[in-house]
Amino acid sequence: MKHRNQVFDNVLDLVGNTPLIRLNKIASEFKGEFYAKVESFNPGQSSKDRIALHIIEEAERKGILSPGDTIIETTSGNTGFSIAMVSIIKGYDCVLAVSSKSSADKIDMLKTMGAKVYVCPAHVSADDPRSYYQVAKRLHEEMKGSVYINQYFNQLNIDAHYKSTGPEIWKQTQGKITHLVACSGTGGTISGTAKYLKEQNPDIKIIGVDAFGSVLKKYHETREFDEKEIYPYRIEGLGKNLIPTATDFDIIDEFIKVTDEDSAHTARLIAKTEGMFVGYTSGAATQAIIQLGEDNRFKSTDYVVVIFPDHGSRYMSKVYSDKWMNEQGFFDSVHEASAQNIQYIK
Repeated sequence: MKHRNQVFDNVLDLVGNTPLIRLNKIASEFKGEFYAKVESFNPGQSSKDRIALHIIEEAERKGILSPGDTIIETTSGNTGFSIAMVSIIKGYDCVLAVSSKSSADKIDMLKTMGAKVYVCPAHVSADDPRSYYQVAKRLHEEMKGSVYINQYFNQLNIDAHYKSTGPEIWKQTQGKITHLVACSGTGGTISGTAKYLKEQNPDIKIIGVDAFGSVLKKYHETREFDEKEIYPYRIEGLGKNLIPTATDFDIIDEFIKVTDEDSAHTARLIAKTEGMFVGYTSGAATQAIIQLGEDNRFKSTDYVVVIFPDHGSRYMSKVYSDKWMNEQGFFDSVHEASAQNIQYIK
């Protein structure tokens, strides 16, 4: 990696070392200090750049990947973009099985990055042959010279954040961090970051954010997989209808569930109060902080870090679309459409 007066050999040199930014307004009524680890400063605008680069370079090191091979992955969009970006630089083909819940913006970006995309129905069981898990497995079996990343069950997903995100946060907070709040999908981000932080200070509280309609929170509390917990929800990249082995449930202290609607409005609120244009899951993570704050869970000495995993540009057809928000029934007398802020001069 060469940093000659901020001149880099390629975009992959920019992965990691994202900033920690104080939240000055959105959590101002709560005790403690609040900071966001803003992962949209990665070149692919999400935390998934870290795992894409780490997993692919480990596969190269072990001789699993060779020039001209094809990389296959299941993704809600962000991991796919990161893998496509790394594949371009390193010279691999990229095939992605994507959930139909992913925004049109994400799917268009994947195609633009040269990936071959298979869009799979979101609301089917994980073992359904149409699910993006099964489609990716089938494609891997059919394509010679292919490597399946399989982020949900890949220990390297955790290792990437253990080696980068965790140390960065510890250094940036000068060891003052008392709480880590992060969304849990594959679980790699929260598990790897938490593992490193807990090694430095076992008293740090690790709070996972889950969606209603996902099985993670109940599994964490009971170690039982309850299919009755599963129903369709809108947030992308958060929660699961299976139990990923890339999630270390033992290292997470508790899970907080957030609604689709609250998370969407909170994402919009972050933009209006903090000037940060963040993704749907960033809204979900911040909504968890709001719920905890309203329950008086923080003290004046607390130093809370929330991970903002991606950028708002990936949700223009969803969270930041008044039309989509209205179709979901998310607008009411309290939360009104932003169209009223636009005036057309004739």
